Amino acid sequence: MFQQITKGIKISVKTVYNGIIYRGYVQHHAFSYFITIKNNSKDTVQLLERFWTIHDSLNETEYVEGEGVVGQTPIIKPNEEYNYRSNCFIISSIGAMGGSYKMINTRTNNEFLVEIPTFQLITTPTLN
Repeated sequence: MFQQITKGIKISVKTVYNGIIYRGYVQHHAFSYFITIKNNSKDTVQLLERFWTIHDSLNETEYVEGEGVVGQTPIIKPNEEYNYRSNCFIISSIGAMGGSYKMINTRTNNEFLVEIPTFQLITTPTLN
């Protein structure tokens, strides 16, 4: 498990390799990642946006950004956590993801970035 704390917000990431899928005629490796966002601060925060950098050792780096996560902009009170699952598809058997969330302190309306730790995307090894 990969973890990072920024301004009292703890991000934990776990990955699972789901096997090979085809998109058109191109083979991709499918991964699920499970994110836990724990608010260890004294203020309520809301996740506004996500920014991802996806590294694929056989392909160009991909950048993804957008509102919220999995269609939600969760509000997280002190000592509460928010969990979600999403997916990533890469061509290579080795890659990595990392990024940040833009959050807002609901009391002060100050926006800030929370780092998402870089985590590896590695397929299950094959033995001969």
